[in-house]
Amino acid sequence: MQEVTATSRHYVDRLFDPDPQNVLQGVIDMKNAVIGNNKQKANLIVLGAVPRLLYLLQQSSSSLELRTECAVVLGSLAMGTENNIKSLVDCHIIPALLQGLLCSDLIFIEACLRCLRTIFISPVTPVQLLYTDPTVIPHIMSLLSRSQHTQEYITQIFAHCCKVAHTSHIVIMFFLAYENAQVSMTLVNVLVDGEQLSQVFARMMQRDKPIEMQLTAAKCLTYMCRAGAIRTDDNCIILKTLPCLVRMCSKERLLEERVEGAETLAFLMEPDIELQRIASVTDHLVSMLADYFKYPSSVSAITDIKRLDHDLKHAHELRQAAFKLYASLGSNDEDIRKKITETENMMDRIVSGLSESSIKVRLAAVRCLHSLSRSVQQLRTSFHDHAVWKPLMKLLQNAPDEVLVMASSTLCNLLLEFSPSKEPILESGVIELLCSLTQSDSPALRVNGIWALMNMAFQADQKVKVEIVRALGTEQLFRLLSDPDTNVLMKTLGLLRNLLSTRPHIDQIMSSHGKQIMQAVTLILEGEHSIEVKEQTLCILANIADGNTAKELIMTNDDMPQKIKYYMGHSNVKLQLAATFCISNLIWNEEDGSQERQDKLREMGFVDILHKLTQASDPSLCDRAKTAMQQYLA
Repeated sequence: MQEVTATSRHYVDRLFDPDPQNVLQGVIDMKNAVIGNNKQKANLIVLGAVPRLLYLLQQSSSSLELRTECAVVLGSLAMGTENNIKSLVDCHIIPALLQGLLCSDLIFIEACLRCLRTIFISPVTPVQLLYTDPTVIPHIMSLLSRSQHTQEYITQIFAHCCKVAHTSHIVIMFFLAYENAQVSMTLVNVLVDGEQLSQVFARMMQRDKPIEMQLTAAKCLTYMCRAGAIRTDDNCIILKTLPCLVRMCSKERLLEERVEGAETLAFLMEPDIELQRIASVTDHLVSMLADYFKYPSSVSAITDIKRLDHDLKHAHELRQAAFKLYASLGSNDEDIRKKITETENMMDRIVSGLSESSIKVRLAAVRCLHSLSRSVQQLRTSFHDHAVWKPLMKLLQNAPDEVLVMASSTLCNLLLEFSPSKEPILESGVIELLCSLTQSDSPALRVNGIWALMNMAFQADQKVKVEIVRALGTEQLFRLLSDPDTNVLMKTLGLLRNLLSTRPHIDQIMSSHGKQIMQAVTLILEGEHSIEVKEQTLCILANIADGNTAKELIMTNDDMPQKIKYYMGHSNVKLQLAATFCISNLIWNEEDGSQERQDKLREMGFVDILHKLTQASDPSLCDRAKTAMQQYLA
């Protein structure tokens, strides 16, 4: 025993050597000595090796190699007895190792994580030490993808910490499962006493459990479901999580519980129409949410004056949560939207919400409005009756980008041709506003600006079209046609297509801007673009070919017929169809100069191509080619 102790003291003494190289060698020798030797580990701990190793590990003046070797030795000491673990924890090893994870060196990070894994899987380690600092979990999450080892150690740490099924400890799950498929898949397979974690959470949502526990478990399962680890039709979601969250929305619950319940439920069912339908018929949820706007409903009901004061100050959070949940409920189903708009004073409440002082309430209200604006029926009735376009237009003035994106998306729907709001919005000077959105740095705002203009131009009279071109300016229009965002490009092509419809409009716009438009069409047809982009561009070309004078811009451009010919022989049917439509419009018999155009295109080999396409396997392409051929035979 004395011999082992003497050797152990020698190892500890070397940690204090003034020569860094000797210290490093001493740590390496210590590492080799403790492997598989519990007695040696216990001796080194008793002799005070741990505080010195932790000091060296944390010193920025220590070399990375020394810091890494210190982490390895500490990990080895942790693999001894439970008493060893207790001693290490008492020396504050966990904060030191967590601090070490901030280093950029992967080998050192892996050594720290390996040691943390050994410490946390011990039953004597208090797991809450992992999440005393709220910045720790997000940082550990960011290390998941660094290597196979980091992934392995982190998921083992998490899996163990999640086995402690007490509410205060599973708060960690909020950080973990939120929109993270990798972690969620790990967690869903964790067994707690032979039972899956999802079943443990389902039991925690029983009505006799504390409300905090029910809500926490429901949130965990919601995040795991949204991350794809649990199916939306799983019983633990449909029969447990959803009903639990609906219960949290009842007026018997505290304000914070009602807010959390509604917001979590909105997140759970956001992408899933079946969950939306189930929720809409559970416990009269749609009408229950109307109470969120009358809070507190009765002063006498709340006897605690401090509580009443708190609730009055935070009542806007209820309104925000209700709008979010209504938005989620009504995002897909027409019947649910109708039910929402028919709820007492609902449209008035949304209109009021659009001008509330709280930016969060305004955003939630406009999200709700956007969800309801997907309904043709509501656009024609409730939206028109309540003139919602007025507060919406007001909201678009100097709002933060997040609000602007949602408000402009809603405006796109209000500008559809069947919307009665379209005319008054046009008269309010909206074109300038939308044109300014197309110059935003945000792709989402550029898309919405151009999308709204596209909707406005659909079947519009010439005056509106001319105003759009004037306000947007050809320079900006062509800048948008080379936008790096495909959505912006597609909507700009859609706008151009709508502007170039009906012959007088086509000829008028092409007489002013024909050269630039043909140049833009050429660039897109020659560029590296998707099938959808090229199809839309060929449709624009077909519209130009339908103009009386505009079609000459194609005929006098030697390059353009060659491009049409190329796309008629393309492997994609959509492109063949659009290109054949161009030719059909160019050779149409009843128009001036059709004979000359037919002759010129015959010389270029188009009749042979059309003849070949009449044998095409696609019936639409075959029919279109036959229709074009008839022009030659008439």
